Amino acid sequence: MIQPGQPLPDATLYEFFEVEKDGCALGPNAFSVQHLAEGKTIVIFGLPGAFTPTCSARHVPGYLANYDALRAKGVDEIWCVSVNDAFVMGAWARTQGTDDKIRMLGDGSAEFTSKLGLDQDLSKRGMGVRSQRYAMVVKDGVVTALQVEAPGQFSVSSAESILAVL
Repeated sequence: MIQPGQPLPDATLYEFFEVEKDGCALGPNAFSVQHLAEGKTIVIFGLPGAFTPTCSARHVPGYLANYDALRAKGVDEIWCVSVNDAFVMGAWARTQGTDDKIRMLGDGSAEFTSKLGLDQDLSKRGMGVRSQRYAMVVKDGVVTALQVEAPGQFSVSSAESILAVL
């Protein structure tokens, strides 16, 4: 599992755009993690799946509610990463109203999640390989804080917990 002090692994994440944006086409766009993280302070939170109960009712809404407080602490971007495709993440972004506050990034093949060592096999629950629930702070591509939840828990990866470590 990745640890504070280590650089993010390079991988490709996908983001869905409904309109052309900053030179990106309508639809799913591929992005290099290392390129996206360069020169920025980012909070990345990972979760088991789009539209799942805790993720939809608490995790994403908590980051939306604390957006201004996170920005005031020097956070340039907030990323939500899930082992879902960009189309699902785009639909979830619309229903959650993340707009330009949270980048909803799909890791459909679990490439990034696996390279972080934060994958879990939920095949027995019909979900396949998914992400563990976590949150991290990344500065210029290097992890400075990492908080991983125990199975079935939601406390250390919340926006409030990340605010406490910034």
